[in-house]
Amino acid sequence: MKDYHINIFWSEEDGGYIADIPDLASCSAFGDTPEEALRQVEIAKEAWLAAARAEGKPVPVPRYRPVIYQTS
Repeated sequence: MKDYHINIFWSEEDGGYIADIPDLASCSAFGDTPEEALRQVEIAKEAWLAAARAEGKPVPVPRYRPVIYQTS
């Protein structure tokens, strides 16, 4: 199984980096550096998946692909 795509971007409003996983609703994290944001979103991802499984909710398969990786 492939893993979930992670977006990392600078947020002027938050004064740091935001990492989010588009396939997992509201799964995001903050960091002062891109590396910290990535570490934090990996923790958030594991918590998100564990909570979904504990509640018996469906876990989406990784589907999101940025346009630059899509082929016709």
